Amino acid sequence: MDFIGDTTILGLQLFILILCMMGHNAAEQEVENLSGLSSNPEKNIFAIRENGTTCLMAEFSARILVPYEVPSSNEVDWNPEEANIQLPRDTDIKGKCWSNESELHLSWADNAYTLKLFFLKDDPMKPYSNNWKINKVQFSYDVSERTNFKTGARPGRHTASRQHLSLMVTPIGMSYECEATERISLTSTDQKKTVTLFLSNVHIQPFDIQRDFVYSEDYKCQTDQRKQLEEMLPLILGITLGLAIVIILAVYHIHHKMTANQVQIPRDRSLYKHMG
Repeated sequence: MDFIGDTTILGLQLFILILCMMGHNAAEQEVENLSGLSSNPEKNIFAIRENGTTCLMAEFSARILVPYEVPSSNEVDWNPEEANIQLPRDTDIKGKCWSNESELHLSWADNAYTLKLFFLKDDPMKPYSNNWKINKVQFSYDVSERTNFKTGARPGRHTASRQHLSLMVTPIGMSYECEATERISLTSTDQKKTVTLFLSNVHIQPFDIQRDFVYSEDYKCQTDQRKQLEEMLPLILGITLGLAIVIILAVYHIHHKMTANQVQIPRDRSLYKHMG
């Protein structure tokens, strides 16, 4: 009987696992590359749709610096080089949308490069949890691809990644916007080299999009907030100084008018005889 019970439990667990896998597979949705709509040639626009409506939108410019080696002139040593890889417009897109997790996969150059961004909502059971964020970034690259890597480079495919991140932390129900460049360091399987991802002109919302192809209210990054404050500071100081001058002139005018209406007492005692 125990054997039958264990078999039944195992069967139920397998059934539940299959249902979960089917649900995750069903979450792979139709994708659209809308980069042609951007006036900035370096900026890409991507959308993932589910059941006829948008479940993830992302706009950004991406550049990746990848260190590698080529043979030196003595054919014994290796010289360091650095590939500067730009995310192109003809990017292939894949994506997944779940209630608390979302993913954006971007591939180009016949899958020689793949950039993956993983989004996560805070655990709703935890107190003060009301944000979403990027919690993982992964970049795969093939050093044999010759557009960005020189001939003679060590061949091989490598993956640079970083986990347990808290990037672009944004209140749930809002989109994240940042014009400033954000730098993300990734550790590569190629001898632990540091690959650097630069994201700029970012506008992303991976959850709770209320209208198709329309971002929710923007949440500005701190760098943009400081920049906006710095730009407004001269105006604020100018207005404050102007108000201070007006107040001082008004007080002076009122004081002058009040003193002018007062009876002037002569300082020369000889004039007292003319009073009264």
